[in-house]
Amino acid sequence: MPETPTVSELLQTAVTALGGQERAGQVQMAEAVTEAMEGEQHLLVQAGTGTGKSLAYLVPSLLHRDRVVVATATLALQHQLVERDLPRLVDAVKDSGVDTSYAVLKGRSNYACLHRIREGVPDEQGALEVVLPEGSLGKKVLELRTWAESEVEGKGSGERDRAPRHTDREWRQVSVNHRECLGAAKCPFGQECFAELAREKAHRSHLVVTNHSLLAIDAIEGVPMIPEYDVVVIDEAHELTTRVTQAATDELWAAEVERAARRSQRHVEGDQADDLADAADALRDAISEASPGRFDRIPEQLSDALVLVRDAARACVSAYPKTTEDADAGLTQAKGAVQEVFATADRMAADLDSDVLWMSEGTERMPPRLCVAPLQVWGPMRDKLLADKTVVFTSATLMLGGDFSTVATSVGLKPSERVDGPAERTDGAMPWRGLDVGSPFDYGRQGILYVARHLPPPGRDGMSTAMLDEIVELVDAAEGRTLGLFSSRRAAEAAAEVVRERLPHLTTLAQGDAQLPELAAQFVGDPHTCLFGTLSLWQGLDVPGDTCQLVLIDRIPFPRPDDPLLSARQKAADQAGGNGFMQVAATHAALLLAQGAGRLIRTHTDRGVVAVLDPRLATARYGSFLRASLPPMWTTTDPAVVRQALKRLSADR
Repeated sequence: MPETPTVSELLQTAVTALGGQERAGQVQMAEAVTEAMEGEQHLLVQAGTGTGKSLAYLVPSLLHRDRVVVATATLALQHQLVERDLPRLVDAVKDSGVDTSYAVLKGRSNYACLHRIREGVPDEQGALEVVLPEGSLGKKVLELRTWAESEVEGKGSGERDRAPRHTDREWRQVSVNHRECLGAAKCPFGQECFAELAREKAHRSHLVVTNHSLLAIDAIEGVPMIPEYDVVVIDEAHELTTRVTQAATDELWAAEVERAARRSQRHVEGDQADDLADAADALRDAISEASPGRFDRIPEQLSDALVLVRDAARACVSAYPKTTEDADAGLTQAKGAVQEVFATADRMAADLDSDVLWMSEGTERMPPRLCVAPLQVWGPMRDKLLADKTVVFTSATLMLGGDFSTVATSVGLKPSERVDGPAERTDGAMPWRGLDVGSPFDYGRQGILYVARHLPPPGRDGMSTAMLDEIVELVDAAEGRTLGLFSSRRAAEAAAEVVRERLPHLTTLAQGDAQLPELAAQFVGDPHTCLFGTLSLWQGLDVPGDTCQLVLIDRIPFPRPDDPLLSARQKAADQAGGNGFMQVAATHAALLLAQGAGRLIRTHTDRGVVAVLDPRLATARYGSFLRASLPPMWTTTDPAVVRQALKRLSADR
């Protein structure tokens, strides 16, 4: 049996086999990750785009003595790891004697459900029928069912992201959540179940790739989803607190309670299902009387309605007959729906200081609904994840304001616990190390940060004429090649309209004109193109090369003042004696700015300008904190210098 290689040797083998070159930052990161795993010490490591951080944590993970979990925020990175990075790495090191088994694990609703496909969906009375919806929805559902059966025959994974193109509504016709699931023991198709097979494979694997949400449900919510492990690597760690918050957020609306009551009528002999329907009416009335937004104190009518729903749901659950091994799926799923209503109403009615409750505004397609989310997640993360596991956090943006403290605090680590070398956990302390391995890119030579100091500060009335003029002149100088990142859909559309009108020789696309993959393909296909959009473009678009030489940011992306959760967190920070604006609003803005600016330089040959059209980045006291969060580009406030630089770049192409 070959001797186990060191992390440096295995990394060198992998890099050579993949036709690449070792980078100093990659080696430094791999060694630090190894030390963290062996020393059971938490690590925050910032690794800029192009460092090769995936290999830098995958190689130590394969060498670690026990199972390692890798958690990502986005499906895109998960897909990259499972479809590209891991297969290539496994092939490169197959003769090294290392356990290279790996599996991907997702939430149950990410897999097609064979029971729902073959025996149908419970109707409002709880009966199971295989009935296709009418029209195009029915056609798509039939396509998804055919695909799922072909996955069974071909030993496929049944994962949603491998399915034919579909909408959320279409996918719900062929999947179930964890409460609706019968369980492998009761389901007639348990032996073939895609979700169960994925879990079984994970139990046989050394490395498990999952997502932040499933990690949170497993470690923090205490619902066992992932096989035993002692180390977790959290990639895209700048997203972690948001994803953990989302996983711990519950929603409730009257129609959901009403539907649970109707489905219960077939299974409950007493009046309990009718009482739950009456409680749904009371909730609908209370919601109609309440105003959208955060509740510092729950209105009395709404509080009474939540108690009514909670008590009625509890009684309804108790009235269900005891389930047996041969209990029908309609009963199991109907009872699960009532249990979910009870759990959410119980949480909301408790009105805990640790939760934030608000009501969303209704839309044409969605009624107003109540939402509840944790005020903070650093406490549960510290107590239930960091206390039990060794955690490696990594991202291209972990240093905000030039320091790790902000992100460390948000995930449950104390700045006072930071150490420079090995240290043991004692008396509840959790020593951690912060490491910036830099970037292979020369930001000072490759990029310019331009702050339009001469423009008026942004107001509430939309973009000023001066800002629109500035956008047109910058886009004209760049001859397209522009990614516009805007604070609102309205702003993006307004800018696109003006650019189309005044620069008709360029192609200008706005988010919403088509699906994002189609827009991105058009943007890449023609350099004389502009793409304007909002949040999903700030973080989810990777367009290296000449396609993007100008990144426009219309304003500092502070959260909306009426954002219920972030405004509550800001208020709580102020009441605790801190600076809520800096701890919450400025931190939120710094993270998004760093992500947005990071769209520009994606390779060694990329060149261009990040233009921030908000003068506060240069004039406000918090501006230095925000600028220190950005890549170290050469900075100017001179519009003439920037236009000349863009013209030179476009002339070179």
